[in-house]
Amino acid sequence: MIPFEKALEIVTETDCRRMGTEKIPFTESLNRVISVPVFSDTDLPPYDKAAMDGFAARKSDLGNDLDIIETIPAGYTPLKKTGVNQCSRIMTGAVVPEGADCVVEVELTEQLPSGRIRVTGAVRGSNISFRAEDIKKGDVVLNPGKIIRPQDIGIMAATGQTRVEVSKKPWIGIISTGSELVEPGENPSPSGIRNSNSYQLIHQVSLAGGVARYYGIAKDDEALTFSMVEQALSENDMVLITGGVSMGDFDFVPSVLEKAGVKILFSSVAVKPGKPTTFGIHENAILFGLPGNPVSAFMLFELMVRPLICKMLGSDWKPLTLNLPMKEGFSRKYTERMTLIPVSITPDGMALPVEYHGSGHLTALANTWGIVMLPVGARTIEKGELVSVRQI
Repeated sequence: MIPFEKALEIVTETDCRRMGTEKIPFTESLNRVISVPVFSDTDLPPYDKAAMDGFAARKSDLGNDLDIIETIPAGYTPLKKTGVNQCSRIMTGAVVPEGADCVVEVELTEQLPSGRIRVTGAVRGSNISFRAEDIKKGDVVLNPGKIIRPQDIGIMAATGQTRVEVSKKPWIGIISTGSELVEPGENPSPSGIRNSNSYQLIHQVSLAGGVARYYGIAKDDEALTFSMVEQALSENDMVLITGGVSMGDFDFVPSVLEKAGVKILFSSVAVKPGKPTTFGIHENAILFGLPGNPVSAFMLFELMVRPLICKMLGSDWKPLTLNLPMKEGFSRKYTERMTLIPVSITPDGMALPVEYHGSGHLTALANTWGIVMLPVGARTIEKGELVSVRQI
C-alpha cells in the first residue's frame, strides 16, 4: 500500500501517449482542447462604435447648440464628417462618424424649436468603444491547452475562426467484472446487483474529454476476463476495469493483467475509499483497475484518471478548490489511510459532510459538491476549521 500522494505522482508523471490533432468546425468544439493558438483576423471592435443611443459630437462644441446633420443606425456607414457645432443622431453599436469624439446620451439633451439640440447635463467619458481596444488583428485570442467553453466559441465566431485545431479524443475502454452484475434494464437475482459503475464511468470519461467504448460485464471466469481485457488493450488508449482487484478468491484481475502484458506500477493505495486501486502500463494502453464499489470508482476516477486523460489531451485543466470552514466536526477511529470526506456547500458558504454510509452508498454522490482530504495520521476536523474542498 503506497501513499495517495505517491500514487498520484506515479500516474501524472507517466510517459503517456499524447493525442494527435484534428481540425473541426468551431460550432462542434465545445469541451474540446485547443492544440494550437487561435488568432484574430480582425480588430475588435472593428471601428469606433457608439456605446449607447445619443448624438455623436465634438467635445469642444458641447456648450453650443448643435445642428443634426445625419442619422446613423447600426450597420450604416456615415456619409458626413462632423464639423463645428454639428452632431449626428446615432444608435448603440453604430459607426462613430469622422470628426466626432464623443456620444452624448439622449437623456442629457433637449430638442430646440429650431431643430437643433442643446446639451443639458455633464457628459462623462466619450461613450465610444474604440477600434481594437479589445483585440487587435493578429492577436492570440485562445491559447493551446484551453478547454473550449461557450464564450470561447463566441470569440471564435467574432474573430472569423470557423475551424479550430483540437486534440483528438482518446479512446477509453470500460469493463466491469463480477458474476453478480446485470445490466440496468435487467432485474437482478436475490444475490445480484445492477451495473452502475460502467455507465457512471462512461459519462465521466465524456466530461473529461475522452470517448468511452463499453465492453460489457466480465463474469467471474478468468479466460473470459482475459479475452475482454486483451481486446480492450488492443483497441484503446486507456482501459478502465472496475472490480476484481481486491484479495478475494475470485479477484483474479491482477493475474489476468500480468498475463496480458500489463506492467503493474501499484495495486494498493492508502486512501479510503479506494484502497484496491491498480495502475499499470501496456505497450498499447494505460490501464486502471478501479474498485468495484461505485463511490470508490467515482472518486478515484476524478482524482487519478481524469488528470491523466487531461495530460494526454494537453489540457490545462485543474480542479476547482475552495477554502471553507467546516459546518460540523468530523472524526474517525483509524488514521493509516487518507480519508475522502464527501461534502456539500451550505448557503452560508460552509463545507457540510453529507450523510455517507460507505463506498457502496452511491446516492450520497448526488448531494456531494466536493471532497475534503483528511491526511494520514489526522483524526479529527473541528467545527469551523478551515479546510480545502476539491470539487468533484
